[in-house]
Amino acid sequence: MVKSLFGYAKTTESIAKSGGWNIYDDKFKIASSDEYGNALLPVDKFDPNISELEIPSPGFPPSHQLIKNAKNLISEYDYFRNYTPKSIWISGTNGKTTTTKMTEHLLKDRGAIMGGNVGIPLGELVGKGAKIWILETSSFTMHYTKFATPDIYALLPISDDHISWHGSAKEYINAKLKPLSMMKEGSVAIIPKEYEKSVKSYAKIISYDDEIDLANKFSIDIGRIDFRVPFLMDAIMALCIESIIFSRCSIDLLNKFIIEPHKLEELKDAKGRLWVNDTKATNIDASLQALARYEGSKIHIILGGDDKGVSIEKVVATAAKQGATIYAIGSNCDDIEKMSDKFGAKVFNAKELYNAVNLIDKEMNIDDVALLSPACASLDQFSSYAHRGDKFKEFIAKII
Repeated sequence: MVKSLFGYAKTTESIAKSGGWNIYDDKFKIASSDEYGNALLPVDKFDPNISELEIPSPGFPPSHQLIKNAKNLISEYDYFRNYTPKSIWISGTNGKTTTTKMTEHLLKDRGAIMGGNVGIPLGELVGKGAKIWILETSSFTMHYTKFATPDIYALLPISDDHISWHGSAKEYINAKLKPLSMMKEGSVAIIPKEYEKSVKSYAKIISYDDEIDLANKFSIDIGRIDFRVPFLMDAIMALCIESIIFSRCSIDLLNKFIIEPHKLEELKDAKGRLWVNDTKATNIDASLQALARYEGSKIHIILGGDDKGVSIEKVVATAAKQGATIYAIGSNCDDIEKMSDKFGAKVFNAKELYNAVNLIDKEMNIDDVALLSPACASLDQFSSYAHRGDKFKEFIAKII
């Protein structure tokens, strides 16, 4: 049996350690092998007629040559479904990483461990003896999943994202809703109310309008929760998951959770001015939440990067309405400049992050807020959103 992996990244590398795979990646120009005895092959060497199983790295889009030629394509979730204990899948456009980490924080004492997009790859989760897998689950993974299903599916609000990968907003939403049609009796799904009747499901559906509605349905006292928007939804969802499994809501324990770096991370420069590292805001909704959080202050916002096929005009319009000054960077900086002119916003076409920080330093007053909340991915200029955030903090530290 010839087994194939598409891409040699974190997800597939954990699977490859078992050996005996043919691994195809655009970066492989000649045939070679790795330390586990796997064949490393150029993409054009893939033969669908001899491959009996193909597992892609989640980031491989449906338009890729390997995906188009594959005949036996499944996801990593499918491959490990017989080894999976009780599973919680957490998805949505924003907040899924924070919700996943909060959920692990609440359930760790009951043998839970997180993985998927964050934490440990599934290939390394197997054998750890965890009683519960908490998996941050991307729309990419769900697109390729055919057999695996969660015991609990927690879906945070959805807004446009990854349109260039999925081909349309409808297909992106369909991927997020896909687990519902596959879930079994006895399973539970928490989903936004607008999708309550979109898909037939054997799962028990708990729908919600917003944070307050969801908290009320689980009798959660919001006043005791220390987190505020946008982290309030994440906190409530984590408590709901705990309530479903263990009939408890450990708010005091939750309040001890520390928010990860790069998400509305506040810091001061040498002049005592507030800068906010929100580099993880890689889509429209995340940046709108950031603008709402600092509404009432004079905002200097850095926007731009890889927009993933989604226009960020709504963010520009909102920033303009709030009187923010816009600093455009990345591959769509010229488009952002045009949008800013359209809505009458003051704009600087900074092109690069370093230039944006220097411009803000000259424009910013002591009570203003400088906000890196790009509404775009980072790979046009950086190796990751974290790299972008680290450079942002590095540039701020040099201000004198």
